[in-house]
Amino acid sequence: MEITPVMEKFILFWGEMGNRWGVNRSVAQIHALLYLANKPLTADEIQETLQIARSNISNSLKELQSWKLVSLCHVMGDRRDHFEAESDPWYMVMVIIEGRKEREIDPALVMLHECTSLLNEDEATPTHVKQKIQSMTVFLEDAMTWYEQMRTMPHSTLKRLIKLGSKIVKLLGSSSA
Repeated sequence: MEITPVMEKFILFWGEMGNRWGVNRSVAQIHALLYLANKPLTADEIQETLQIARSNISNSLKELQSWKLVSLCHVMGDRRDHFEAESDPWYMVMVIIEGRKEREIDPALVMLHECTSLLNEDEATPTHVKQKIQSMTVFLEDAMTWYEQMRTMPHSTLKRLIKLGSKIVKLLGSSSA
C-alpha cells in the first residue's frame, strides 16, 4: 500500500494518540493504517507498509480484534487472512468508550459501592471523607445513566445533539447551581 505524506502524518499521529490513551503505539498505527485502507490488508502488507516486526503485528491485530475495532475477513482466491478496520467513526468511538467503561468505570463503581456500604458502619472515617466518597459514587452513577441513554440513541440524533452544543443550555435556561 502506498502511503502519502498526509497518510503518514495521520498514522504517526494516531500512534502518538494511542500511546497517550494507554494503547501501544504499534497497535494504534496498525489501526490507523487499516482505517485509511480502501481494501482489507494482510499482515504481510501491514508489515511491509509500516515496517513493524511481524510478531508485533500479529499481537496488535489480536488486540484490535478483541476491541472489535478490526475484523478478520477473507478475499476470494487468497488463502491468507485479511484485516479491515471499522470505517464508521461513530461506531469506532462508541466501541472504544464501551471498552474503557468496562475496564475502568465499572470496576471503579464496584469499589465505590463497596466503600459506600462500609461507610454506614464505619465510625473512624471522617464525615467529609464519607461525603466525598458518596458524592463520587453519585456522580459516576449519574454519568453512567447518561451514557446508557446516549449509547442507545440513534447516531443521527446524537450528531444533531452534539451540533446543538451550548444552544442546549440556552434552551434549558442557565442556572448557576
